[in-house]
Amino acid sequence: MNLFSKLFHRRGHAAHPYCSVIVAAAGSSRRMGGENKLMQPIDGVPVLAHTLLAIDRAALTDEIVIAAREEDLILFGDICKIYGVAKPVKIIRGGETRLESVYLAVQECRTEADFLAVHDGARPLASPELIDRTIALAHRTNAAAPAVPVKDTIKIVQDGKVASTPDRSSLRAVQTPQVFDAALLRAALEKARASGEVVTDDCAAVEMLGKEIYLTDGSYENIKITTPEDLVLAAELLHRREVQP
Repeated sequence: MNLFSKLFHRRGHAAHPYCSVIVAAAGSSRRMGGENKLMQPIDGVPVLAHTLLAIDRAALTDEIVIAAREEDLILFGDICKIYGVAKPVKIIRGGETRLESVYLAVQECRTEADFLAVHDGARPLASPELIDRTIALAHRTNAAAPAVPVKDTIKIVQDGKVASTPDRSSLRAVQTPQVFDAALLRAALEKARASGEVVTDDCAAVEMLGKEIYLTDGSYENIKITTPEDLVLAAELLHRREVQP
């Protein structure tokens, strides 16, 4: 019996706490030259399809709610059908910002969901194992995310000059999915919206409540597709993954 089959029963769910996964997919793809990056192919399969299939194959996910641009609602529904996403999927119109899109998607998740995960639609190489590992950590801590050590030296810059160099050993690049107790994320999003502060990810919103975020091992393969060069890298990483014994 593996780790995930041992997880406790709660609120009547058969094998694990119910987890709704929000997929943030309403971005403008500005740095992709105007092309919808989520529809760009990696080994012949759209970026979004890779993302959704990884979530679908994870053992600890139960439903998927996609926040999309209005013009992509039907297109994304077709993607789910063509590639056989088996878990329940709901596609909703996102907002003008990522925060607003996630907030709107949270309203459409099942009200009895114990945990809410937020994943970038443009991270097609997050493995089901990474997704499950992050959700399992959230079960114990209420707030979890995958992260990798920063490889480059980071400089703090002010007025075009280096102001300081933080210790690289303490720096981590945080990825998605980011997973939270459902009530915690709802409260964090409400506070972030009310404050008007710019938050770059959902962990930042939860941090505003003074809550701790726990990190698990991410993957350098879990890249976010932003530019055409990222598609080339993703294809190479996918090929390398497929040929490994």
